Amino acid sequence: MKEQKQVDITVKDFLVSGESFTLKYDAEREMLITTPQPSAASLPSYYESEDYISHTDKKKGLFAFLYQTVKTYSLKNKVKLISELNKSEGSLLDIGAGTGDFLNVAKQNDWTVSGIEVNKQARNLAEKKGINLLEEIENVAGKKYDVITLWHVLEHIPNLEETCQKLESLLNDTGHLIIAVPNYKSFDANYYKEYWAAFDVPRHLWHFSQDSMKRIFPKNLKLVKTKPMLFDSFYVSLLSEKYKTGASFSLKAFWIGFKSNIKAKRTKEYSSLIYCFKKGS
Repeated sequence: MKEQKQVDITVKDFLVSGESFTLKYDAEREMLITTPQPSAASLPSYYESEDYISHTDKKKGLFAFLYQTVKTYSLKNKVKLISELNKSEGSLLDIGAGTGDFLNVAKQNDWTVSGIEVNKQARNLAEKKGINLLEEIENVAGKKYDVITLWHVLEHIPNLEETCQKLESLLNDTGHLIIAVPNYKSFDANYYKEYWAAFDVPRHLWHFSQDSMKRIFPKNLKLVKTKPMLFDSFYVSLLSEKYKTGASFSLKAFWIGFKSNIKAKRTKEYSSLIYCFKKGS
């Protein structure tokens, strides 16, 4: 089947502002770019919502409960993944560490942990768990890590090309970079179109495909493994259905999430994917 020509999409910020943004197609990098992008001064205002769950430990309400339940399960799998890739415990930097739960579990499994989180509220919650987070990536300049992780964070960072170079420079000679991002070529993305919750404009500045993730990093970072995040299709579909129809709960959304995973068994286009890179391989 001939692939449809990619066109620009107009998407609304359903979470905070109600403003509309355009997703511009970048053919060279096979990705979508949120246009216009908020200035550095205005960007934090788009995160000012009690419903922005990754900056809180909120469990009240269906979406918060589902998010926190899946997160608890996923944390152990994330630590297992980094241990398998690195062959043992070592130094770990988590960028966009949120409230510190991943680093907390990694620390309990003998990793030497560091983290970066720009949101003050999230840093304060992490500190209560014994995880002291830094505010900016510049705070770790000159250091080297065995593993660097970004769990649904790269899409938020304004200076994409500069960031990709910095990540490579912060890795040890055989270190691993692990990045989880949504996939705009998934079935649930194509089904919900402008209502797809993982577009999340303008907080998500970049929207990646598998091809784009192979193109944006320095050549000495080699992709060694790709893993699906199976729960994401269900959570994202529930939220997308809410944006589209106003329904706070939808069995149809579960069906779309399930269907997305089933179709991805053939296409490999899962709702979200984890990309594992190794330096110097």
